[in-house]
Amino acid sequence: MSNKDTICSNEQTKNIVVVDDDFEDGGYGWFVVMGAFMVQVTSFGVMQEYYQENYFGTSQQLNLSFVGTIALIFTNICGPLAQILTSMWGYRIVMIIGTLCVSLGLILAGFSSQIWHLYLTQGILFGIGASLMYCTIMGVAPLWFNRRRGIALGITASGSGIGGLVIPFIMTPINESLGPGWTYRILGFICLACDLVAVILVRPRVPVPRQRKRLGDIIQLNVLKDGNFLLFCIGSMVALLGYFIPYFFLPSYATLIGLSKLQGSALVAVSSACNFIGRILAGLCADRIGKVNTNIIFTVLGGLSSFLIWTFATNYGTLMAYSVVFGLFCGSYFALLSPITAQLLGFERFPTGLSTMLISNVVSVFGPNIASAIENGVSAPPYFTYKMFSGAAYITGALILCILKLRLSRNIFAKL
Repeated sequence: MSNKDTICSNEQTKNIVVVDDDFEDGGYGWFVVMGAFMVQVTSFGVMQEYYQENYFGTSQQLNLSFVGTIALIFTNICGPLAQILTSMWGYRIVMIIGTLCVSLGLILAGFSSQIWHLYLTQGILFGIGASLMYCTIMGVAPLWFNRRRGIALGITASGSGIGGLVIPFIMTPINESLGPGWTYRILGFICLACDLVAVILVRPRVPVPRQRKRLGDIIQLNVLKDGNFLLFCIGSMVALLGYFIPYFFLPSYATLIGLSKLQGSALVAVSSACNFIGRILAGLCADRIGKVNTNIIFTVLGGLSSFLIWTFATNYGTLMAYSVVFGLFCGSYFALLSPITAQLLGFERFPTGLSTMLISNVVSVFGPNIASAIENGVSAPPYFTYKMFSGAAYITGALILCILKLRLSRNIFAKL
């Protein structure tokens, strides 16, 4: 490629957007990636299982599960708020606010005695803070890179995999010795330390003028008139319906087939570790074979892993193999969300596109709830519905992404 990154450059593409990329690729941007990585490390959900077993009981399992759901919803829908505040006060102040919300959300959750306390703290307050941090870093980090944008954002997105791997091992000994209250508070201070690194390191490549934006300036639904972006949005939303299901149900499925709780936890930990590796791998592949191509390949393999491995997994070894394969390929969307959105819309409409994608992700949060409703409504072996639903969601999403690729270029080997 030349120094011009031509977006959607082919005869069939209606909109051709050319972005001036005449700047040093990376440079200080790698420090921005470091800060953004630390933000992603702190994007985790904690403690619901412990509260269920020791405080509220299994009768409150459904109500307690909505703590994480509320956090994910607010993380996704508050993107426009992050952009409005950034236009008024700048990136650093918004990140400071986000850091305080994330930290206070967890610290105050340590004083919870009712489920609705967790809704307000770990759900709403933590979710708002996570959204302010995530939308800020994802609006800044891509602009520091050109040829290595894929690997840079892959490293950034891999932080959540590290968080999912490391945080449980920090939580368990603290929880056993100090109890859930102090576990929450200590996690709050860990988030404070990680996010402060981002506050210090993350800054835009070029100064951004302060000009207050209105909600109408940010939520511009006309981006959905772009057929290519609409396909990416729908395909990603459908595929993500299957993303959370293994992480929700693998431990209980392991218990069903006679494995221990420790083995069930190990499955999730290994999958999180492979998720970390897979997102970096997705970034590397994106820089070499194209972002859309990589996303399609990874999405197909993620779906096939549920169909061909989890379906027949009746022992620990096979389940561990599934955890490895699914973890490697399930998270490409998170690594490639920003670069594909920028590729399809150009950087001028990128903020609007990013907010639209995040809002659409709210639908995907309910994937486990939809799968559970189907599981309870059909006559099938236990967990069979979850396996089929996860695999079908990924494969259906991949087929929609294939239509996107064909719209961009009829040449199936084109680097897109």
